[in-house]
Amino acid sequence: MNCANLPQVMVSMAQNRSLPDLLRAIVSGIAHCENVVLARIWLVAPGDVCDSCRFRSECPEQTRCLHLAASAGNPGDSLQNYSRLDGAFWRFPLGVRKIGRVGQSGEPLLLADVRGDEEWIAEPRWVEREGVKTFAAQPLIFHGEVLGVLAIFDTNVLGQEDFDWLRVFADHAAVSIANARAFEEIEFLKARLEEENTYLRAEVTSALGVGDIIGSSPGLRKVTQQIQLVAPTDAAVLITGESGTGKELVARAIHENSPRKDRALIKVNCGAVPETLFESEFFGHMKGSFTGAMKDKPGRFELADGGTLFLDEIGEVPLAMQAKLLRVLQEQEVERIGDTRVRKVNVRIVAATNRDLKKEVAAGRFRQDLFYRLGVFPLEVPPLRERSEDIAPLAAHFVRVAAKRMNRPVPRFTKAHAGQLAAHDWPGNIRELQNTVERAVILAQNGPLQFDLPQSVSARSVPPPTPPVETASILTREDWKRKERESIAAALQQSGGKVFGQGGAAELLNMKPTTLASRIKALGVR
Repeated sequence: MNCANLPQVMVSMAQNRSLPDLLRAIVSGIAHCENVVLARIWLVAPGDVCDSCRFRSECPEQTRCLHLAASAGNPGDSLQNYSRLDGAFWRFPLGVRKIGRVGQSGEPLLLADVRGDEEWIAEPRWVEREGVKTFAAQPLIFHGEVLGVLAIFDTNVLGQEDFDWLRVFADHAAVSIANARAFEEIEFLKARLEEENTYLRAEVTSALGVGDIIGSSPGLRKVTQQIQLVAPTDAAVLITGESGTGKELVARAIHENSPRKDRALIKVNCGAVPETLFESEFFGHMKGSFTGAMKDKPGRFELADGGTLFLDEIGEVPLAMQAKLLRVLQEQEVERIGDTRVRKVNVRIVAATNRDLKKEVAAGRFRQDLFYRLGVFPLEVPPLRERSEDIAPLAAHFVRVAAKRMNRPVPRFTKAHAGQLAAHDWPGNIRELQNTVERAVILAQNGPLQFDLPQSVSARSVPPPTPPVETASILTREDWKRKERESIAAALQQSGGKVFGQGGAAELLNMKPTTLASRIKALGVR
């Protein structure tokens, strides 16, 4: 192998910290040598395309194989593109064919004076057309580990001296590859730390101030019991419920009560990610992979490695992106845009939505397989109107938090305040309650609290009734409660004390059973 520029290539290799650039420099340097037809590097990586691999039938196992990572050459046919990485030989199972055996054994291979009709040659016409006389393959070994295989096809008959020189070159290449990977890992950890710090600062800024789940209603107790059951596992959790019910708080509770609590909980609002940036946001990208990619950036899956990834508003993920998300969830592997390296991740998924995903699946807007993958453990958070006994403790907590944040004395929260808030139906749920309380604290100006509650959505949607000719009697709140109590008692008597199911009191009153149970307790109905 007549090549005077290989020493210069070896010097430049030692200075190159980018793995893709390094690999291209190695094969390009060899390709500039006289009589070299083709130079290629395969690197050992997890099996990833077994179903479409040319050598699937010969592969003893589908765990690891050789991935074509760099290619360069001097084709006799100008239509050939030897820099492509997606040809027929882009994967070799370890131990299969010549390349695979070198990768498995770590033993070099020299086949000189090739005729072109040998049984091991997969493409005899190509060998004849290019005039190949020598095939040489050297393992890339670093600290006893085979990183990959460097192979060349040459039109000259190479001797042992040329082969020994290629061994020296391969050793330098292996060291450079290991160093580039180490620098890449350092850059990844640095970028990950920067992203985590940025993310945590944003989380602190936007935090609700709710440290624990507050309330004692039957619906909330059921939620806390489910959290205690599923948190110690790695099962995927799908949290459903109306907007503002505290789904993110439930996700945090699952994470903080899990073995992953010492790692980060990374949140992604799927509805806020543009479709064009979806892959970059979730899987990351390499520098220069697209316009605006000024540096390598890890995706959310890599940031959540070892921890929990909270996919908020999962129902907003575009259908075209759902297949890619499903594959990552199944394989626990990500590949950054513009990268050839597949990265293993260990991520626990907690998703949330206010949509009915079963209806979305039926309508063809959400993949059924993704729905089942996410919904291993479904958990529904009840709306605030179905847990009215939680309103007062929540409001009192928000009063204290708001006053502390504004550096004001904590205003007095009375039973009258609690009754006023409990009478509202809270279509915006806990988020609306928090905003209402914070507005009242601002307006209080160190005086008493006054809650200016908006008219409920249900009331606004109904047109005002025509005033009757005769003046209707006015009921006090106590009269209203008494009539409600009497109506519930009559329904219970008619249903024989049955609340749930067909013929139960809830059906007679056209109420949700959970709402009726809450009102029975609040009104003291026996």
